[in-house]
Amino acid sequence: MLELKVLSESNKQEIKTLFTGVFTREPWNDDWSDEKQLDKYITGIIGNRDSLTFGLIKDDTLIGISLGNLIHWYKGTEYYIREFCVSAEAQGKGMGSGFLSLIEEYLRKSDIHTIFLNTDRSTPAYSFYKKNNFSELESERFLFKNF
Repeated sequence: MLELKVLSESNKQEIKTLFTGVFTREPWNDDWSDEKQLDKYITGIIGNRDSLTFGLIKDDTLIGISLGNLIHWYKGTEYYIREFCVSAEAQGKGMGSGFLSLIEEYLRKSDIHTIFLNTDRSTPAYSFYKKNNFSELESERFLFKNF
């Protein structure tokens, strides 16, 4: 049975372990070997006033995380997912879709009706979100500047 749990900074080590277990593998291959940078990154997401972090629990084990924050917009409060993953062992088994459904149910009960996120089109995550009825914003683009 899958259970949704709201996580906090007290769960940081579990979150970091799952996060690196997923994102240091294919297709991301992120280098999170700098423990201080990893700690700053995770704390920067889960440690602020409007953060909202969910865990997916199966058999008392954390198998999924959604790290995000609430944005209080003029149209209402929105949930912005910064990082979302399920363990490598849980991928391809419907766990991620089930996790999203549990999050949506929680958000609806909290009068939050929008989820935003960004993802790379060249990764399996893009197809996953499209399969789960996420739409692209045609009028908006993420921009960056290296210096």
